[in-house]
Amino acid sequence: MGIQTGLARCISAVSTAALKHVFHRPAANFPGKIALYVDPHIIADMTKKLGKGSICVVGTNGKTTITNLIADALESAGQRVVCNRTGANLDSGVATSLLHATQSDWGVFECDELWLTKILPFTQSKYVLLLNLFRDQLDRVGEIDRTQNSIVNALKQSPKSILIYNGDDPLCEAIARKAPNPHVAFGIDEDLHLVNHTVSDAPMCQMCDGILQYRYRQYGQLGDYHCPKCDFARPALAFAAHNCHIGSDQIDFDVVHADSNKDQSTTAHIHADVAGAYMLYNLLAVYAASHLMGAPDSAIAEAIACFHPDNGRLQTIRIGNHNVLLNLAKNPTGFNQNLTLINQVKGRKAAAFFVNDKQADGHDISWIWDVNFDELADQDVVAFAGGIRKNDVQLRLKYGNVSAELIEDAHQAMQKILNDPSLDGCPVFMIANYTALPQVRQQLMEMAKTAQDVSASSDAQPLDADAAKTSFYAKDKPTFTMEHPLRIYHLMPKLLNLYGDNGNVKVLQRRCEWRGIPVDVHDVKFGEPANLGNADIVFLGGGPDRQQKLANEMLLSMRVQILDYVESDGVLLAICGGYQILGPSWYADGEKVKGLSILDMHTDPAPEGASRIIDNIVIDSPLSTRPVVGYENHGGRTYLGKDLKPFGTVHNHIGHGNNDDSGADGALYKHVVATYLHGPLLGKNPQVADWIIQKAIEHRLGRKVDLPKLNDDVENEANAFMCKRLGA
Repeated sequence: MGIQTGLARCISAVSTAALKHVFHRPAANFPGKIALYVDPHIIADMTKKLGKGSICVVGTNGKTTITNLIADALESAGQRVVCNRTGANLDSGVATSLLHATQSDWGVFECDELWLTKILPFTQSKYVLLLNLFRDQLDRVGEIDRTQNSIVNALKQSPKSILIYNGDDPLCEAIARKAPNPHVAFGIDEDLHLVNHTVSDAPMCQMCDGILQYRYRQYGQLGDYHCPKCDFARPALAFAAHNCHIGSDQIDFDVVHADSNKDQSTTAHIHADVAGAYMLYNLLAVYAASHLMGAPDSAIAEAIACFHPDNGRLQTIRIGNHNVLLNLAKNPTGFNQNLTLINQVKGRKAAAFFVNDKQADGHDISWIWDVNFDELADQDVVAFAGGIRKNDVQLRLKYGNVSAELIEDAHQAMQKILNDPSLDGCPVFMIANYTALPQVRQQLMEMAKTAQDVSASSDAQPLDADAAKTSFYAKDKPTFTMEHPLRIYHLMPKLLNLYGDNGNVKVLQRRCEWRGIPVDVHDVKFGEPANLGNADIVFLGGGPDRQQKLANEMLLSMRVQILDYVESDGVLLAICGGYQILGPSWYADGEKVKGLSILDMHTDPAPEGASRIIDNIVIDSPLSTRPVVGYENHGGRTYLGKDLKPFGTVHNHIGHGNNDDSGADGALYKHVVATYLHGPLLGKNPQVADWIIQKAIEHRLGRKVDLPKLNDDVENEANAFMCKRLGA
């Protein structure tokens, strides 16, 4: 051991002791961070403690649960294991785990996807387990291809590492094809017949410009896929789940392991007292990795049978006569899978959703508009909205036709539930994102200890969700009649939805329905002919570069009718990439792409050395008497022609808008609204939404109309919260 390594270990030991015994804080990251500063190669030096090697577990969802279960299975098999069980998944967390460890057999390390390049080159792990890839923290992480490239680069620096990966995920299969490493795929080899949500993070083939087709799809982009234009398809599965049964509180399935080395297959049965299709994938991944690492089936079964999480992931806490299920969800796919768990439970229930926007969560929470909260509308559920961004959660639930009460914390939610006789003994679900989870868990654990002392507040009243919903609707009937439904044409929603922008269509649809205005939303699929002469509102969103380039091809073929639609005063809302496409050119991956040349503007790539423009933004727009709030995330810089007006001016320097210098955002032309504001734009800015609806109706009827008023308290409170927070 060198002097540098010895000094790093010494400083780490001192900082660990200080954190535990003086400050009474967990020593999960800081000792390793200090040690890495002293000796950047400390992880490589410490892996000498591992007699058999290590495994790195990466993926968007499920890392902590799977890492702990693999460690449990190996320990059940009599192995000595080093593991960062708390989820400290940066290089500092891995370093801390190794520094605290004695001589062991295996290291089982959860790793952040973007930090694998800082960990794997030093651990040279025997295995890398890749679980799944979903959109997550786009303001921090960026588009998924950045994550893919980072993982591929990490694998190239440890070419002997065997990649165990989810073959049902085309994004993972692309990594397996690009990395030089030996690989083993696992997946579910039958249709689970699940409700498919509209969100899919990989509609395109990963190798060409084809659109993926599915024999069946489980959820998200996971399933049995193939490209009709090339050989990209789900791989042969070395570990395949068969005979799957997912109940409300248990999972059963068989694992068929095709061992190519022995030219034979073996079968194991897995049972767990948990629920959810995502847990089936988790347990399948645990079996595949643990089996390859030498754990016998009996040890794996024992670890799964003893799985009673106490870290807030699928943790059940008893409070009074309620079973409270606490779980983490930090992106659309995770939230949608939790909604499936809620919907599986029949009868009356309560659900509280907590969303923060701290650094570790991602400041942009536009993804909540990709969560299918509409599924709860027909459920007998009392809903609550909490966390720092509780106003946005309440707003999103409203546009799913779900009334939710604002709460300050989990304690207040439980007080209301305990006080409501209609909820007596009902199941409770508490779903929280990353930084919200610890506080929710702490409060629930404290209440569980003193549940007998919990008393109802004298002024608490049961929430009448059905009565609260009536406040969504206009009190007066429309002052006009529509012979045909208002027609919203949504152009290529699967390709052009990166920041929850499809929520704009949801807002327009609901605000029509609440007024009694019939509305028809037509999703124009890629390659499908569309007659915009039938449209009253056209929506054009933005997407990842590859998907946007493909969509651009279809839009160019429609240019004449889009131009005619705009010039004849048709209403068009374009967001971010859709906004850029309206000019003569835009850029994708540094390549200039021909646009529609409909608006007098041009978009340049970011100046050399400049960053993407990413932040909250507030603008003053002639379409709203209130400040218009949103979130911007774009690399291109757009410049308007001298006669083209902006959508609005940046308020009090909060945000950038079109470029670094203009102090304006977007463009207004006839009935075209174009902007960089995500969030989506219309949710917290109802006056803009109503301007669009009003102009569309007036264009249809050929006369002025007055829209019936709606109760916009929820929208205005969400808007006011952000304005106050940003100093607008």
